[in-house]
Amino acid sequence: MSGAVERTAFTRAMARVPAPVTVTTTVDREGRPWGFTASSFASLSLEPPLVLVCVGRTASVHRAFTTARCFLVNVLAADQADVAARFAARGTDRFAAGDMERCELGLPGLADAAVRVACRLHDVLDGGDHSILVGRVEATHTGPGTPLLHYDRSWCRPADAHPGRPAHRAA
Repeated sequence: MSGAVERTAFTRAMARVPAPVTVTTTVDREGRPWGFTASSFASLSLEPPLVLVCVGRTASVHRAFTTARCFLVNVLAADQADVAARFAARGTDRFAAGDMERCELGLPGLADAAVRVACRLHDVLDGGDHSILVGRVEATHTGPGTPLLHYDRSWCRPADAHPGRPAHRAA
């Protein structure tokens, strides 16, 4: 017996941990934009300033991000659940809506994101079925919006992330 927790119990427990909803973007060497939705984003170190975001190894964007020179984490504002859904969808042009513009480090970003964190790729670590992108923070932008959270398989605002309060269901 390995002692590992059962997969269903693990996913149920992790669903109850509030997490920021992000869209992480980059541009490959040919100038093509790439992006994905993630809720696995966190600060890692103050000295040097490092953050981490995780990308699935089987994701269509995996190679673009693990070989990128830099990336931009857009922490979505509470009214941007549609952006999160679009960048999580498969087989669609995630940039077709035209809401991305050149932001920090010249990367595609959302002008009205709650927060933007621009990074140089510092390292790529093994994270099981994910790769952990460690970014050295080069620039940040803080907007006025309240961030969007993912909690109990729903999109919500920080004030909504309390048991017993209704929240919008994730798409």
